[in-house]
Amino acid sequence: MRDVLPEIMRWWRSGHRFGLATVVATWSSAPRPPGAAMAVRGDEVVGSVSGGCVEGAVFELAAEADRPVLQRYGVSDDDAFAVGLTCGGIIDILVEPVSSESFPELGEIAKSVEEHEPVAVATIVAGPGQIGARRVIWPARTSGSLGLERLDEAVDDDARGMLAQGLTGIRHYGAQGERRLDDLSVFVQSFAPPPRMLVFGAIDFAAAVARVGKFLGYHVIVCDARPVFATAKRFPDADEVIVKWPHDYLASVRVDERTVICVLTHDPKFDVPLLEVALRTPAGYVGAMGSRRTHDDRLTRLREAGLTEEELARLRSPIGLDLGARTPEETAVSIAAELIQLRWGGSGQPLTKTAGRIHGEGMG
Repeated sequence: MRDVLPEIMRWWRSGHRFGLATVVATWSSAPRPPGAAMAVRGDEVVGSVSGGCVEGAVFELAAEADRPVLQRYGVSDDDAFAVGLTCGGIIDILVEPVSSESFPELGEIAKSVEEHEPVAVATIVAGPGQIGARRVIWPARTSGSLGLERLDEAVDDDARGMLAQGLTGIRHYGAQGERRLDDLSVFVQSFAPPPRMLVFGAIDFAAAVARVGKFLGYHVIVCDARPVFATAKRFPDADEVIVKWPHDYLASVRVDERTVICVLTHDPKFDVPLLEVALRTPAGYVGAMGSRRTHDDRLTRLREAGLTEEELARLRSPIGLDLGARTPEETAVSIAAELIQLRWGGSGQPLTKTAGRIHGEGMG
């Protein structure tokens, strides 16, 4: 829903009623992930739930929505074409009418998203509860109810855990909110702050990496100790440009499993102390640019600094996938490709040389 939020907020603030369709679950080769949304008001449409496969059917359902309903599209890869999901796969879509009366918390949610405050929206999508019942969960407060105090408490705990990891998906509960039962399905959509990409080294390659990082949705921070190079003018795509010794800066900021660290300094006095810190953080990705000879030299220096083999195994160096990249822009694409592969578990091979599902389950 994040993509359509600016437009639907315009409708919401103007007092208009509209239909909102949200992908809540997918199987096999469904093209859009849970959380993808399409909103319909009259002849106006924003967003997409299937990349085109079932947009027409969902448009009609959303345009006429007078109550929340869960609709499934697609049955199997063999007969998906017959039911409209031409790419194969199955998607469950929650369609609901939305207005300032039916969804009063939407304004607070939009404000939190704009200010990068974590917020999750939990909605009953199947089971004995009221379909469409909604609860909004922030790290320290809540709004709304799913109908049972015990269910609210269980969902609050799960939603906050999902927020911490930036996860969106279905959670199952018993009819009375019991855990480890599956009578009731609750869709939890997380609006976590964008993951951060920390780019160290104010060089031309860093400018290209910052650009592709921003394109992929990261909050991009470029850091270098040299003020003449680390300027906002040289890195217009970066959200922040920091002038500080890289290892000192990294040691001073919060790093989580969603953080990407790209070390492009290519100078032992910068990158060895920096990697010594980076490889001891929980960052989901630590990559360093340089030749294989540079990499071997780094490993020697890092071992001398006391890093273990387990810690060194986390280092992705030389950085990026083997695409034959030469220019800064091509190198940035190879780094982006490695990040996507790590996130979704792809093989990195041309799709023409692979078989089976195109879209993997991912790694969360």
